Amino acid sequence: MKTYIAVIHRDKDSDFGVSFPDFPGCVTAGSTIDEAKDMAIEALDIHIKGMIEDGEVIPVASKLEDIMKDYSDALSFIVVPVSKPETKSVRINITIPENILHDIDAYAKSHGLSRSSFLAKSAYEVLKAA
Repeated sequence: MKTYIAVIHRDKDSDFGVSFPDFPGCVTAGSTIDEAKDMAIEALDIHIKGMIEDGEVIPVASKLEDIMKDYSDALSFIVVPVSKPETKSVRINITIPENILHDIDAYAKSHGLSRSSFLAKSAYEVLKAA
């Protein structure tokens, strides 16, 4: 399983902040260090999925030793596992009312999506919220 290092920091009278040296802009926070850890896992997962969707290259993980040199003022470091990205697509056969299919196709087309990508993204969002 691939992992990345998260840097935990905290200013006086603030929450525990989390950043990822390998992913500039991927940041989160928690009111406790355990909450910050949980938020870090979720933030990195969402960030990487977005990068994959956008066709960006996922960086090679930096060594902890190197990160520690650059973040000597960090409160803590945690190792965050990365969930395995989706593999190949699988063809399915479904039955759906014709009017809903028409609406799906119109929406997908107007947003630059295929029917399949619209349905996959919609299902992902519902499952993520569950």
